[in-house]
Amino acid sequence: MEFFKCSIGGEVYGHGVTEIERGIAERNGMKVEEYKSPNAVQEKGFNFDDSRIMRGAWRNESNPDICKEFFRCLAICHTVLPEGEESPEKIKYQAASPDESALVIAAKNFGFFFYRRTPTAIYVRESHVEKIGQIQDASYEILNVLEFNSTRKRQSVVCRYSDGRLVLYCKGADTVIYERLADGNNEIRNITREHLEQFGSAGLRTLCLAYKELHPDAYESWNEKFIQAKSSLRDREKKLDEVAELIENGLTLIGCTAIEDKLQEGVPGCIATLQRAGIKIWVLTGDKIETAINIAYACNLISNEMKKFIISSETDAIREVEDKGDPVEIARFIKDEVKKELKKCTEEARSYFNSGSAPKLALVIDGKCLMYALDPSLRVMLLDLGLNCHSVVCCRVSPLQKAQVTSMVKKGARKITLGIGDGANDVSMIQAAHVGVGISGMEGMQAVMASDFAIAQFRYLEDLLLVHGRWSYLRVCKVVLYFFYKNLTFALTQFWFTFQTGYSGQRFYDDWFQSLYNVIFTAVPVVIVGLFDKDVSASLSKKYPELYKEGIKNVYFKWRVVALYAFFSIYQSLIFFYFVATTTLTAKNLDGKIFGLWDISTMAFTCVVITVNLRLLLICNSITRWHYISVGGSILAWFIFVFIYSLICHLFGRENIYFVIFVLMSTFYFYLMLLLVPIAALFCDFVYQGVQRWFFPYDYQVIQEMHKNELNDTGRAKLLEVGNQLTEDQARSYAVSRLPPQISKHTGFAFDSPGYESFFASQIGVYAPPKAWDVARRASMKSRLKIVLQK
Repeated sequence: MEFFKCSIGGEVYGHGVTEIERGIAERNGMKVEEYKSPNAVQEKGFNFDDSRIMRGAWRNESNPDICKEFFRCLAICHTVLPEGEESPEKIKYQAASPDESALVIAAKNFGFFFYRRTPTAIYVRESHVEKIGQIQDASYEILNVLEFNSTRKRQSVVCRYSDGRLVLYCKGADTVIYERLADGNNEIRNITREHLEQFGSAGLRTLCLAYKELHPDAYESWNEKFIQAKSSLRDREKKLDEVAELIENGLTLIGCTAIEDKLQEGVPGCIATLQRAGIKIWVLTGDKIETAINIAYACNLISNEMKKFIISSETDAIREVEDKGDPVEIARFIKDEVKKELKKCTEEARSYFNSGSAPKLALVIDGKCLMYALDPSLRVMLLDLGLNCHSVVCCRVSPLQKAQVTSMVKKGARKITLGIGDGANDVSMIQAAHVGVGISGMEGMQAVMASDFAIAQFRYLEDLLLVHGRWSYLRVCKVVLYFFYKNLTFALTQFWFTFQTGYSGQRFYDDWFQSLYNVIFTAVPVVIVGLFDKDVSASLSKKYPELYKEGIKNVYFKWRVVALYAFFSIYQSLIFFYFVATTTLTAKNLDGKIFGLWDISTMAFTCVVITVNLRLLLICNSITRWHYISVGGSILAWFIFVFIYSLICHLFGRENIYFVIFVLMSTFYFYLMLLLVPIAALFCDFVYQGVQRWFFPYDYQVIQEMHKNELNDTGRAKLLEVGNQLTEDQARSYAVSRLPPQISKHTGFAFDSPGYESFFASQIGVYAPPKAWDVARRASMKSRLKIVLQK
């Protein structure tokens, strides 16, 4: 946030070109020339350049009194806390938002340096007030602070000058300030409105500043009501707002400020990538409509090729009705206008779609119109229009409206919504969405604390959704389907057994086999899949964002996929039971006896454990050593368990299983079944996956084939990539850090003086300038060497 321009008394001050203006010029094929004064002040939060009002030159302007009130409003009307030394160069400001901090920094650079705050007063060091070059300290008694909130959209301070003069300073959104201005002086109002539109078109965030001189008697009467409202135990906030309305009227407009909120790095590219992934983006902002539109252009959210539907309350017809001052008539008229515009835009959108060559559509609506569009009678029309548009921008919206729009899409369209924001005014939107993402930055940590995920910059949303989010979707789908498959397979083998027992209730497996099937024998491999499985690398996921559309269409978790897994479960369970049961009719052990129930069930259970674990490797897209360890370990755990259990089961009254595995493993039949049953069970899977990959491939399988000869972007490759991007200074520092740390074997002053490191660096062809701390380091090493020798 940087103070960039301002309008004082109908005059614009500030030179320079914003990022948004540069983008507009590039789109129109124009070249913008930017001039920067060599004496311009450079400070974080202040990017203003105009010699007409800097360094006391404002006293020579045609409106010095208005300029003085403007600067005092910036220095007094805030809740900023100063920290550090009381000097302009070293002081630090702690503010609730970067906007407020930027305004106080601007006042300091204009010569109104706010340096101290007490519970009842603000101290400002004012320069050039009486005459240019003169500095004086002024204290202002703070009588009341009417704080900013999302409903009021303004902040006011009642202060008393040292001469007893009472003044109310107010700053806020132009919509609320203009409603509370005194009659008359329409020329400045109209000129400032034009300046506001001009600033908004440049992508600047605007605030209007106004003041009002108070009569002592009127203030005392109002202050009694304020104290009563402040001490109220019920509806305190509501009563405070009502009392504030009594004094925040009849204001005199001073001017407006324009603050540049620069886009974070990578935002346009991130938004373009997310749109390619099939994600619809709705921007809900508190900025003016002109600012919001130009920021949307800068973010690649809106382009010149799009057809834009703009529903705004800033029309001549609405202004005429608002000038009459009848709130009932204003509400009725705006609602009718919004309904008419929504119906017109919807019909136009349908005509575009019916024509066959429809351009991309964009909807822009401001907060006042949105308030009526969210009415139950119109919200369906608004939602239908918004869903048919490629981009939607809602400007001048309150936090409540952000939450209402999110809930409308969430419940009305039954879509999965994600809310992302960086400030306290985004908390309600983040909480209303299915998934909330908070950006930790200058706006505070409220959004982060209320969110499900926290990121440092907006561009990281690309990795969160297209890489980790997509991988997570694939893993969850596989884990859920695999659990369904392995349990259905296991249960169906027992189901087929009931047909052979006449539904007598005889169990097929031992109780311990059933209990440990999900706990030990098939538990770890599926966890490994849920942690490590990925179809394509992170770089390819971002290179081909269209892969994300498969998740939007729910390709991997349809009923067809569930039915396919159920089919394989039925097929394999039939193989496990009937293949094993049928072949054992003629099989005998070494004693010449045929196999019994527990021999068959143990054989079948062994085949189930081996096949279910091996099938997991078939459905994996990436197999690591952890997959092999988990699958092999699970199968090994079964054999270890059954060996031990067969020896000690008689101690628990389970004589049926006693020595069964040893009898089975002493026969050739056992090893033949271990080879044939898994092959027969997995044959159908193998054929299906081959046919599907060759003739009906998923998108990610096409990408896999395209890049099958490329190295995966593992950690080693990432390190090499970073190493190749080292600057010359970084490469030199790295080479110096690789120097031998031992004490020099050479003697003499030349090797114990500054430049020891530089000498050895020169031996390997790297220039390293000598450092002053070499002396102390070499001296400390020398003293430690003497101590060792003495010992």
